[in-house]
Amino acid sequence: MSHDALILFAHGARDPRWAEPLAAVADRVRALAPGLRVELAFLELMEPRLPDTVAALASDGVDRITLVPAFLGQGGHIRRDLPVLLDELRNRHAEVTIHLAPTIGEVDAVLDAIAGFCVQSHCR
Repeated sequence: MSHDALILFAHGARDPRWAEPLAAVADRVRALAPGLRVELAFLELMEPRLPDTVAALASDGVDRITLVPAFLGQGGHIRRDLPVLLDELRNRHAEVTIHLAPTIGEVDAVLDAIAGFCVQSHCR
């Protein structure tokens, strides 16, 4: 078993269909990185919540987690809530290294893909 994991972290919503694109991204990551454990976790409104996901991974022997915030920008949840949550998780699971990746909406490759989609949609 791999001791590495990736958590795709999103806000959450009341409608469970909202998470379907995120589940598709997680499936694509699994296909690109066989052997890497990939999980979805949510800040609120949906399960599993981030603390539960980190606890489950830690209990399974995962010792390195990359947390990828699936947010388009750094609003209050990323700027204020996530740092507090990360501090709590790092204190509770000191045996686990949690690396915070950039917010996906602030990565040039993601922005280029969105811009390309917009152009393609306009030209149809």
